[in-house]
Amino acid sequence: MLFDPLYFLFVGPFMLIAAWASWRVKSTFNRYARVGVRRGLTGAQAAAAVARAGGAQVTIERVAGFLSDHYDPRTRTLRLSPDVYDGRSISAIAVAAHEAGHSIQHEQKYAPLGIRSNLVPVTQFGSSAWIWVFIGGMMLQLQPLVWVGIALFSGTVIFQLVTLPVEFDASRRAKAVLAEAGIVTTQEEAEGVTKVLGAAAMTYVAGALTSIATLVYLLARSRD
Repeated sequence: MLFDPLYFLFVGPFMLIAAWASWRVKSTFNRYARVGVRRGLTGAQAAAAVARAGGAQVTIERVAGFLSDHYDPRTRTLRLSPDVYDGRSISAIAVAAHEAGHSIQHEQKYAPLGIRSNLVPVTQFGSSAWIWVFIGGMMLQLQPLVWVGIALFSGTVIFQLVTLPVEFDASRRAKAVLAEAGIVTTQEEAEGVTKVLGAAAMTYVAGALTSIATLVYLLARSRD
């Protein structure tokens, strides 16, 4: 596939967008990681305050990595990277509050979050198996196997489409609570939080577009 000109025709532009989105989120995070917040809270403290304001009870843990932050609904645990957990910057507050937004979604039974969680096991299997099934079907000229591979990949596309409202809603909740709780107190801080979360959101949009383009490519190739 990587040597197929048709693949680059369909997917290449969106891969470039995804690379740009990844660069943008890192550069935006690094920019606002140098700008402190007046309240002086760490990311962990901000996450706890946001979750508490939304009625969610969570455990907050430090996890290794850069921007490896995530919410685990199975154990109601917020796992924050060191820069976010210990950081006292706009970036740290924004990312931590976003992850706490997921815990509020969980507490309030936000439907798309539940759907995404249920899709995880299927997506994990499909994302690793689809390419071998698809290529095997193409090589053996077994059309049913080709369609099975496409169906498996379609699960990944559905997962990423469901992820979009989940991520946008978590950011919306985070910004609202940060303002209401007085964690973000100035216009500069509010604008910084919006830019950090907006840059992060673009990575999900780019990922979804890349997956859709890949699905279109697979459908086109299945006719060969």
